[in-house]
Amino acid sequence: QVHVVESGGGLVQPGGSLRLSCTVSGDFQIIYTMAWYRQAPGKRELVARINYEGVTKYAPSAKGRFTISRDNTKNAAYLQMNSLELEDTAVYYCNVPRVVLNSGSTMDYWGQGTQVTVSS
Repeated sequence: QVHVVESGGGLVQPGGSLRLSCTVSGDFQIIYTMAWYRQAPGKRELVARINYEGVTKYAPSAKGRFTISRDNTKNAAYLQMNSLELEDTAVYYCNVPRVVLNSGSTMDYWGQGTQVTVSS
């Protein structure tokens, strides 16, 4: 069993900041990639991802405003979001697409999502 839990969402004014956290727990050996997606009505997109070595990739909409990081000792990833805009309103999901389980197999897991609302 592997559990992915997000936290840190909320209501923020335009221009504000939020920090999302994702923690993975359970029976596994290693998490290669950790990623943040967001889902707005009719639209789902990759926001940012980071591999085990810390190499990152961002959506154009996130570049320069968001920073993804991870702590391999805690099996956690973070998304620091600055200069938030109305268009950033969405449910944000943590995805761990390549978790190597103790059995040796690889699985894809998602968290339950955390709501981010940017509104004045």
